[in-house]
Amino acid sequence: MAGNIAKRANGRWRARYRDDAGNERARHFDRKIDAQQWLDQVTSAVVTGTYADPKAGRITFAAFFGEWSARQVWAPGTVLAMSLAARSVPFAGKPMKQVRRSDVETWIKQMNAAGLAPGTIKTRYVNVRSVFRAAVKDRVIGSDPTDGVRLPRGRRAEVAMSIPAPEEVGQLMTVADERFQPFIGLCAFAGLRLGEAAGVQLGDVDFLRRSLKVSRQVQRVNGGAIDVRPPKYGSERVVYLADSLINVLAEHVTAHGTTGKERWLFAGEGDDPPHQNTVGYWWRKTLRNASLSGIKLHDLRHFYASGLIAAGCDVVTVQRSLGHAKATTTLNTYAHLWPTAEDRTRKAAESIMASSLGGTVVTLADASRPGEQARSRIAPAFRRASPSKQAVRHSAD
Repeated sequence: MAGNIAKRANGRWRARYRDDAGNERARHFDRKIDAQQWLDQVTSAVVTGTYADPKAGRITFAAFFGEWSARQVWAPGTVLAMSLAARSVPFAGKPMKQVRRSDVETWIKQMNAAGLAPGTIKTRYVNVRSVFRAAVKDRVIGSDPTDGVRLPRGRRAEVAMSIPAPEEVGQLMTVADERFQPFIGLCAFAGLRLGEAAGVQLGDVDFLRRSLKVSRQVQRVNGGAIDVRPPKYGSERVVYLADSLINVLAEHVTAHGTTGKERWLFAGEGDDPPHQNTVGYWWRKTLRNASLSGIKLHDLRHFYASGLIAAGCDVVTVQRSLGHAKATTTLNTYAHLWPTAEDRTRKAAESIMASSLGGTVVTLADASRPGEQARSRIAPAFRRASPSKQAVRHSAD
């Protein structure tokens, strides 16, 4: 970048430079030192990559979002989420270069005061942050005003997550309508999301290899219409099914006479898969019949994940089974379910004690009994595991 400072005939100092596009930029100052300082700041911004076109920054947030979003390739759900976040900011009509961190903090505080959940606030914040980051890359602004903004704390995963008990899941399967029972099975014993289970076609189930290919999902779009699309990024996968679940699916197919690889496993209206509202009605009816409440259909996915972890599956296995794009997503969601070092130590100590006592374990109930009774339960094991007094005496000799 070429720049210079010159004194004008009127006694003022002009600092000017040419940007990367060859356009001349200039400002006038009363003092030479101020002109030099401004030119140094511009030069520093160019060198550090934070330079922004002064005129480009005059565009408002709303106008920039409109131009930028029109160039993006987004799924319908993403379009809706991004538009909702962009409309919620109080600085939509403000020039991009005038938006400050304090403006973003005020917006966050307003959402928090309105009672929005921390997760919702974070989602909107992340979406708006992507707009500002795009503006930085386009050199519309020199820095991102969302950097360093603190968000309301959400509940810890182990507190916020609700995992049904096995007895509750069994009860739901028992009382569920015959056509909805396999739907619950796919969520609870294969970890499918609601939209993924609704989008299963007969050809996705390999009854011979006992597996299911997750390759689409059913979503509700504006106006309540059904939209069949690929699953979330990274969620296309093959899930290996239990024999019992395969039998449930086979009985469902036989009972309903479903034929043709492209036929929906669960029928909605006409030739469509079931609508989310329909699935919601089935679920609420099943909860009532089971005399249960407070359980969401998505909680069955957590139930499946907790079962995999309890069975000793590693992070990558759980990630692939659930269709998470990154292992970090799996860890952030379910890390509290994996055994800790303390759990492994306790289990190892239990194994050592059991092998030493011949499988006899002293319980708290035993400890509360008279001493002679408690000792009589473990004495035989100790006699088997310990050398006799005579043997000890001979070895000492």
